[in-house]
Amino acid sequence: MAKPKPGTFNSHYDEYVNQVTEADIKQALAIREERIGNVFSSIAESRTEKGYAPGKWTLKDLLQHLIDCERIFCYRALCIARGEQKSLPGFDDGPYAQMAAANRRSWASLCEEFDAVRKTTKMLFDSFSDADMERSGLANNHPITVLALGYITLGHAYHHIRIVKERYLTAL
Repeated sequence: MAKPKPGTFNSHYDEYVNQVTEADIKQALAIREERIGNVFSSIAESRTEKGYAPGKWTLKDLLQHLIDCERIFCYRALCIARGEQKSLPGFDDGPYAQMAAANRRSWASLCEEFDAVRKTTKMLFDSFSDADMERSGLANNHPITVLALGYITLGHAYHHIRIVKERYLTAL
């Protein structure tokens, strides 16, 4: 199944969709480990409670953000695949990060949870038929397809992993 076309998702997500180079989301999810590798699990706990600059999230905050967003995007995909017609709510990641209080958790527990979420994301998208993937609904009052949500989910992770490599791992 080809990448989602413009208009099948809010242009706010263009950057994330463009992060994914594969033309098939199921294939992209299957090989995502090759692109992510052990970026997070290779980071020492002592380096995870600082941002790369004043006012920036800690690595723990960032990883919790990835976990939360992946779950939200997958929830949206599931709802739309099952025919939900109501607009699914938007969310503000700033307050979510603050309320999550990720810095009170261990780095190992966050890495383990991220691994589990990634596995269930792949399983969810593997379960969708082509018809499911083409189904369209509303998220935050904007049209979006299940296929686009797959690309957004994966591209969002790639976006933040690039930031981790470029900013966090060089600054800490």
